[in-house]
Amino acid sequence: MAVYSIKELEKLSGIKAHTIRIWEKRYSLIEPHRTNTNIRYYTDSELKKILNVAVLNRHGIKISSIAKLNDLELREEIIKVSTTSDSSDTLIDSMVLSMIDLDEYKLEAMIDKSINKIGFKSTVTDVLYPFLEKVGILWQSGDVYPVQEHFVSFLIRQKIIAATDRISNTFNPNGKKFLLLLPEGEWHEIALLFAQYLIKEANHEVIYLGQSVPYSDVLAIGASKKFDFILVSSSTSQTGFDLGLYLEELCVAFPDKKILYLSSIKKELPVESSQNHIHLHRVSHLTNFIHTIS
Repeated sequence: MAVYSIKELEKLSGIKAHTIRIWEKRYSLIEPHRTNTNIRYYTDSELKKILNVAVLNRHGIKISSIAKLNDLELREEIIKVSTTSDSSDTLIDSMVLSMIDLDEYKLEAMIDKSINKIGFKSTVTDVLYPFLEKVGILWQSGDVYPVQEHFVSFLIRQKIIAATDRISNTFNPNGKKFLLLLPEGEWHEIALLFAQYLIKEANHEVIYLGQSVPYSDVLAIGASKKFDFILVSSSTSQTGFDLGLYLEELCVAFPDKKILYLSSIKKELPVESSQNHIHLHRVSHLTNFIHTIS
């Protein structure tokens, strides 16, 4: 059983902690548990309830009306709203609930519905990335089991790989070649997989090296294969790993190549002034870069 503080409920639901306390007192909406030292905490049951309440409240249903609903009626209202709403916030909250329940059928159905409605790229950038940010909040606070994080990551990886596989392979005489990799010790592959999709969709070539690639292997591949760009992605801070030094070494080893670093992590990177290094802070920056070379 996962345990959440009221601040974590606030982050996940978007409802201020002060408001949650008022709703508890006035409407008995949820009942906090207490530790032996009288510190309040919440479980998955309360998180699900507050997420559902947040969805209905955002759609104009008054809290006084929501409070009168029993569990079955609340569920029916959520289904009604989820099937008619265009709000990405509603979809993301529903996906968080599916993750908590490990409901693959429901989660996949929601992703597929979004893809059919707004397209694959918009689903990844406007739905899946914000969803993964919420999962990250849970992960950092220790309130997501590893199996839940792996569950959603695996499903999203499958969707991106399947979409990439559907791209027709057409020879482009003016196409560029990208070497894609994660540094050694880095395993979060979703951003790199989506980068591969964007590059291939633009009709460029990719050599995909994947997760946790030793630096020696990068040098070996670089010496044996012709390519134009190295794209490195990172989503975590590794203990004992000097990212700035790593990128600096790549710039020195491949002075005639552009080194692209894709990450939203704000770090001091001493190679920012390097002529062959570009920091792409978000995926839209990669899209713009691909457009300039195409």
